[in-house]
Amino acid sequence: MPCGDCTACCTASQFIHVGPDERETLAVIPPEVLFPAPCFPPGHVLMGYDDRGHCPMFTAGHCSIYAHRPRACRTYDCRVFAATGVVPDDPAVAARASRWRFDHTTPDDARAHDEVKRRAAEDSESNPTKRAVRAVAD
Repeated sequence: MPCGDCTACCTASQFIHVGPDERETLAVIPPEVLFPAPCFPPGHVLMGYDDRGHCPMFTAGHCSIYAHRPRACRTYDCRVFAATGVVPDDPAVAARASRWRFDHTTPDDARAHDEVKRRAAEDSESNPTKRAVRAVAD
């Protein structure tokens, strides 16, 4: 993901999943900012955010554990919002995602993209993340 100096996802009040296989990551995150991930097997944890909605590892304007950041952070790609037509809840992420444009070289590409957007709209309420959030709220 070509993030450049964008840190919108680091300050977007997002819970970050860390799997039990991410040993190097778990070794550098203070245990007090981790808690069991609901709806996941034992060993899976979430890292919360501070009172400002910032990742606790986001300090002095950058990721303090960048070399060992969680897989979720390494694979996060805000372009998925623009590609699917889904508007993220966080205004900073929404602003960043809204800048992305997709060029389709063939009509088949355009149809495939439209299908992805249609499916994203249908699946938004059955999304596993939304289900997990609802489970915690209940």
